Amino acid sequence: MKNKENTTRMPAMFIGHGNPMNAITENPYREAWLALGKTLPKPNAILCISAHWQTHGTQVCVVEKPKTIHDFGGFPAELFAQQYPAPGAPEYAKMVRDLFPANTITTSQDWGLDHGAWSILQSLFPEADVPAFQLSLNVNLAFAEHFALAKQLASLREYGVMIIGSGNIVHNLARLNMQGTTPDWATNFDIYIKNALEISDEAALLDITHAGDSAKLAVPTDEHYLPLLYIAAVRHQDDHMQFLTDSFDLGSLSMRSVIYK
Repeated sequence: MKNKENTTRMPAMFIGHGNPMNAITENPYREAWLALGKTLPKPNAILCISAHWQTHGTQVCVVEKPKTIHDFGGFPAELFAQQYPAPGAPEYAKMVRDLFPANTITTSQDWGLDHGAWSILQSLFPEADVPAFQLSLNVNLAFAEHFALAKQLASLREYGVMIIGSGNIVHNLARLNMQGTTPDWATNFDIYIKNALEISDEAALLDITHAGDSAKLAVPTDEHYLPLLYIAAVRHQDDHMQFLTDSFDLGSLSMRSVIYK
């Protein structure tokens, strides 16, 4: 089913989203997202894989009007007031489901756009006029299984679907540093992943123990790292790769973002 609106291969990107306040404050990351948005083609739909939707079994959200989910606490009222009223994309969501054998992916009416999605989308597409939907992270899958599943999504790019992964390569909330000093273990892991992306080293991305002890601190839990695997998996051999941002926030959050187009 090729949509006549746009059948140009869409970019795929992993965005380091970091602190939810990045969505509403003046900071270099939001500035980069706003600038990027002005250069992007308008897709038929956006598929977002966010660190903040984890399920038993892989699910795809098919709601027609996704709610804006404020899945955080302890932030100012202004952040909770944010709304991103983009329409859903149930037809494309069902297309995702149908790419796989029956029951590999199930549909859900119980989600919307969590802050991993809307905090980025409101800068990339501030008019909220592009249909958007999310795919969950199945907690029962190993890295290699996530990657294999993600590879099957690559064809969506040819149907005008932009695929966005949202997380952080290094994400350790227990080691946040308000002075912003970045420890060596964080820098070392970020460089390890950067090098792996530059040469498309799938083995290095899938077995991060090769990064040494830094991996345990950089990825204490896997949900913020996994969206990167989805984007690496849908890379096309003739894509041009670029890093949008590559700095650290609060010491232990890598804000490295990568774009394939």
